[in-house]
Amino acid sequence: MRCPKCAQQEDKVIDSRSVRNGDVIRRRRVCLGCGHRFTTYEEVVKANLRVIKRDGRHEDFDRRKLISGVARACEKRPISSQQIEALVDGIVGELESEYEREVPSTVIGKKVMDRLEKLDEVAYVRFASVYRRFRDVNQFLSEVEGLIGRQ
Repeated sequence: MRCPKCAQQEDKVIDSRSVRNGDVIRRRRVCLGCGHRFTTYEEVVKANLRVIKRDGRHEDFDRRKLISGVARACEKRPISSQQIEALVDGIVGELESEYEREVPSTVIGKKVMDRLEKLDEVAYVRFASVYRRFRDVNQFLSEVEGLIGRQ
């Protein structure tokens, strides 16, 4: 591994840890040339998932975009960033095990809604209003009534 400070390739691993449920290994290294300490991450390279959008377009799956959408739905709610990360990690894990190359965006939205409904009802309704493209208050109201009926 090349040192980011002096570019020498000789280093020593001083600590290794498993992160993200064992999917990634975090290594702390020290450069034998200049003594600079740095961190590297090692993970299995998987085929990139492609998302099939509602209009038929294809785009690369973007974990950050999923986190952003869930975080927006959870704004000003008692939900930690760790809970959001865990929710997204669970969804990504399911998608990678169930789909090899392409996944419909509707499947991703459904998985997010299923998990948000269990985590926080307000965040669930917020996400549902965008995902299902509510056009008026009546659609919003019927979703809330359905949520109340399931309790």
